Amino acid sequence: MDVARVTELIAGFLEEEKAPFALVGGLALHAYGLTRATLDIDWVADIGIQDRLIARMEALGFETLYRSKGFSNHLHPDPAFGRVDFVYVSGNTSRQLFREAKVRLRIGGVEVKVPRPEHLAAMKIHALKNDPGRRFRELADIEQILSLPGIDREEIRQYFEKSGLKDLYEGLQSETGNA
Repeated sequence: MDVARVTELIAGFLEEEKAPFALVGGLALHAYGLTRATLDIDWVADIGIQDRLIARMEALGFETLYRSKGFSNHLHPDPAFGRVDFVYVSGNTSRQLFREAKVRLRIGGVEVKVPRPEHLAAMKIHALKNDPGRRFRELADIEQILSLPGIDREEIRQYFEKSGLKDLYEGLQSETGNA
């Protein structure tokens, strides 16, 4: 996958539309010095851009594999464009996430915002709740996030608790010796 080219296409469109967006998923972890192999590019955008964004992805030749109010997944037949996933947020979540996204990551010729690590953890917890099959990958990423200096562990614990996954947080804490 040509990550730089795909990033330039997506970021360019979202900037033209003046839509708030940020990079999430495995690539976003790089902004915090964490590394994980990934085969797709994950983004978060405000729900207000969803229809126009999906139309743009389809105009670029991507097939929409799945669409709901909160997510869309797209696959291009050309491996150079690969798979792109979007998470859509609204209301207070959108305002807070984009306002607090200060860290930037340069990909090719584009600099993109990345949410706070606590917000990345919240999205991973949400993904884990919705798809328990993602347990090991998401928990490994969250464990890395929890290792960052200055991380707000209490905020992350609250995200686990709100999702009904407090036991998973406690398991992570006991495994890492940070209980």
